[in-house]
Amino acid sequence: MDSLLIKGGTPLHGDVTVSGAKNAVLPIMAATLLTGEECVIRRVPKLSDVTFMAEILKSLGAEVKIADGTLTVRAAKLNGVGDYDLIRKMRGSICILGPLLARLHKAKVSLPGGCVIGSRPVDLHLKGIKALGAKVTIDSGYILAKAPKLIGADLFLGGRAGPTVLGTANVMMAATLAEGVTIIESAACEPEVMDVANFLNAMGAKISGIGSPTITITGVKELHGAEHDVIPDRIEAATFAIAAAATDGEVTIHGARTDHMHAVLDKLREAGVKVERKGPSLVVSRGRSLKPVDITTLPYSGFPTDCQAQMMALMMLTNGISIITERVFESRFMHVSEMARLGADIAIEGPSAIVKGGAPLSGAAVMASDLRASAALVIAGMVARGQTLVKRIYHLDRGYENIDDKLRGLGAKIERVQET
Repeated sequence: MDSLLIKGGTPLHGDVTVSGAKNAVLPIMAATLLTGEECVIRRVPKLSDVTFMAEILKSLGAEVKIADGTLTVRAAKLNGVGDYDLIRKMRGSICILGPLLARLHKAKVSLPGGCVIGSRPVDLHLKGIKALGAKVTIDSGYILAKAPKLIGADLFLGGRAGPTVLGTANVMMAATLAEGVTIIESAACEPEVMDVANFLNAMGAKISGIGSPTITITGVKELHGAEHDVIPDRIEAATFAIAAAATDGEVTIHGARTDHMHAVLDKLREAGVKVERKGPSLVVSRGRSLKPVDITTLPYSGFPTDCQAQMMALMMLTNGISIITERVFESRFMHVSEMARLGADIAIEGPSAIVKGGAPLSGAAVMASDLRASAALVIAGMVARGQTLVKRIYHLDRGYENIDDKLRGLGAKIERVQET
């Protein structure tokens, strides 16, 4: 198992290019199951989650090829059973449920796995496909869904923590081949959901209201093949922006969609970080001094939960008290105990983390608990005095394409080593 060995104290300088969005490409890959024709997806990041999803598509009978960031899928013949050993490895695999049900009128999909960041039930996914007329049961760890035909319906997908991103994508995909009109209220507005909808429309779907809380899908008889470029990963872009500020460097981030990053960039500016837009690129540096900020994670267009841990790393360096409140996932402070090993002073009070910043950090061996926590520990390690060993970085490989190579390209002293 790989770890990252980091020698701290080197500011990041240079240019980095953002990869395609992990949270968009996985449901887009699932959407290729809606047609027997060839689909070509470009800007596909080299991630372990993408590899897992490709294997899932193959196990369902699809022909899949990946080369130089381009994915080609032809799902001419399919079976409707999603393999447990593959699906259990990541939550995004639940997105095959809607396409299989729409295409084959039946599906057997294992309950998914993923990062341990709190309860993420699939009840809203099931609520949505039931509203379209599917009969759903759960047996021996599998979701069994059947429907002679899907019928459009009006449905509400809001949950306790707001709209469901994967649930919106899943139901939207199923509804493309349903009879009649489906209206999803309290739909997720994330750019990744928009990207899935745009791909579906390129396949011949009729979806309107994209990017709004009300999405309307008019069912069609069939979809055809299409080509699509995946949007840049806003979370990766934010991670590099935060890393530039934390290390007191200056990084030019190419391909960042600033229109997808308003909440993060606003908080960075509030924290004293210098953020400049230069054409299609973003230039980030620390500025004169960092200031503490209060952050509450919310569904888009609020501050993303996927950037909470990275911003905590930045606030650990900031003199004063910052309060970070998590409103999306209740167990997303598992990285706090590992930050403490580096010297951070953080207290948890209910859904909030009280960060007393400014204490010097020193390197230590730390354990990554999830994808974004891993990135935060890497940022902290690049600032800490001495060496930091970040273990279990398979989490990082799920969501960041060659992050160690990209950081080395910016001057970071970081290397991948084998755990003993």
